[in-house]
Amino acid sequence: MNGNIHSIETLGTVDGPGIRYVVFTQGCLLRCQFCHNADTWEIGSGKQMTVSEIMDDLMSYLPFIQSSGGGITVSGGEPLLQVPFLTELFKECKKKGIHTTIDSSGGCFAHSKLFIEQLEELLQYTDLILLDLKHINRKKHIQLTGMANNHILEFANFLSDRNVPIWVRHVLVPTVSDDPEDFQKLGEFIGTLKNVQKVEILPYHKLGVYKWEALGLEYPLQHVEPPTEEKVQFAYDLITAHWEKQ
Repeated sequence: MNGNIHSIETLGTVDGPGIRYVVFTQGCLLRCQFCHNADTWEIGSGKQMTVSEIMDDLMSYLPFIQSSGGGITVSGGEPLLQVPFLTELFKECKKKGIHTTIDSSGGCFAHSKLFIEQLEELLQYTDLILLDLKHINRKKHIQLTGMANNHILEFANFLSDRNVPIWVRHVLVPTVSDDPEDFQKLGEFIGTLKNVQKVEILPYHKLGVYKWEALGLEYPLQHVEPPTEEKVQFAYDLITAHWEKQ
């Protein structure tokens, strides 16, 4: 079983609990204006890697990873574009007692029978999902990512119904995703989910701008600066206050 892989980070510390072996898959349907991995967008490209190649590499880091309470995280791009590959990879990980995490926006979630069947099998071997909720407002979500968020919110409910543990992640972009009313509505939506273990506010940054330039793309948020720590804390407090009310 081959996967289309963009890159691998061997000792990640911000992609789930503990130290993580992070696999970045190639391909994504969203076109987020703040994306710092725009070079992962193209579907079907990247390096072809087998499950055994990844496992062989992962095993050499396993003592450091497991001693920290870590594991493997598959990010992207959008990992759920390659569900059969993820399933085979996670099956092998669970044989070794490795904690498994998916970092997903849910942007390719669909109700087709085949996709649901494959996804439900994958979830049997998945310990945690980092769910990236880009924007709660449908119109603003389209402006920000190029897609509506209906199916993404349905994905969140799908995971809640099956009690799959999730950490909700929200990128705070000044002037784009920092409206207090949207924070309130996001918190209220999170409060309807039964499986949320944690909420994280990720401050917008410009570390991936050079990738846009290398791809010959115009970066749309050129004049937006990262938020202050105070604004990040304000967003967290407002979202979690409405989450905990539900």
